[in-house]
Amino acid sequence: MSSERRNVALLTACQAMLLTNNSTLIAINGLAGLALAANRSLATLPVTFWVLGGAVATMRASLHMKRVGRRRGLTLGTLWGFSGALICAGAIWLQNFWLLCFGAMVFGVYNAYGQYYRFAAADAASVQFRPTAISLVLAGGLVGGVLGPTTSRLTVELLPQRFLGAYLALVVFLLVTVALLRFIRIPDPSAAEQQASGRPLSVIARQPKYLVAVAGAAIGYGVMNFLMTSTPIAMTICGHPYGTAAFVISSHVVGMYLPSFFTGGLIRRFGPLPVMFAGALLNAACVGVALSGVAVADFWLALVMLGVGWNFLFIGATTLLTETYRPEERAKAQGANDSAIFVMMALSSFSSGLIVTNLGWNSVNYAALPLVAIIMAAIAWLGLRGRRHPAAA
Repeated sequence: MSSERRNVALLTACQAMLLTNNSTLIAINGLAGLALAANRSLATLPVTFWVLGGAVATMRASLHMKRVGRRRGLTLGTLWGFSGALICAGAIWLQNFWLLCFGAMVFGVYNAYGQYYRFAAADAASVQFRPTAISLVLAGGLVGGVLGPTTSRLTVELLPQRFLGAYLALVVFLLVTVALLRFIRIPDPSAAEQQASGRPLSVIARQPKYLVAVAGAAIGYGVMNFLMTSTPIAMTICGHPYGTAAFVISSHVVGMYLPSFFTGGLIRRFGPLPVMFAGALLNAACVGVALSGVAVADFWLALVMLGVGWNFLFIGATTLLTETYRPEERAKAQGANDSAIFVMMALSSFSSGLIVTNLGWNSVNYAALPLVAIIMAAIAWLGLRGRRHPAAA
């Protein structure tokens, strides 16, 4: 196996561990918050703090890896995961809502580092293999989509305090991640690469292609997180049992990552913009299904469509982004992109809790529609601009 493909295989396995932990947190954080919060409107605040941890750390994580290299930086990032998981477990033991929020924020720093698995694969891949490398790494989330909710179902009642076993289970997958990272072979940056800065971020960010790539990734993640975070709470309010909600979340995560096996091929054939537009259309269709009813089948189909739409938007946007910067600019360009994603996720996770508990599930879906319309318009604009000014595009 070539070094390029070996690194992709290992990063795919690391992504699987990351998404196992993330999907476990998605399944339990809102419900744990609902159980501990004095005000039920704050139920999704642990999710928001998890995202805030990533938002604060993502640029620093990117610049840190520029200094120390991908393998060392990603390995050090897992230490934040260990700390966060143990703090969350302690919060459940002590029944302390705000300690749970703090632990989730610390765990979010690990998530910030983990988001660079896809860029680590892209940076080490040839131009032709790059869309496939990104897709295959994200496909690792398919394992997490099954393993995470399954782990939460098996461990949520394992110990006397509900949710305690599920938070402690996160540590196991972090240990596996550390072992996998030891075998990755990505050259550390040279002294010249560490010192080179390239163009200012303000210049990079003025490129229309960069703006649409960032908007596609941020809005795609925001809409997905907005609807996904509120789904377990909405299903609980509608009288559906926890196991059913966990199944819907599991199916959603499978929808997010199963298409990764062919999304790279679609991008190579049609380009990133048509694939991104298809993702936005699926998001719009998801809202339509969600508004049609509150049966388990309605939640399931809407969340699967949401997952596939996210996949097309996110992989297309990530591929588009890699066309906008030079090698010495990748740390700040990637860091700014992921900072925008985390900010959007923080806003969406907090607002979804407020809306679903005060206004209901339908209001959550109506609120998502303007964002979907914005990204569809942005993609269409860039596509038309590319036809009129192919050299500039």
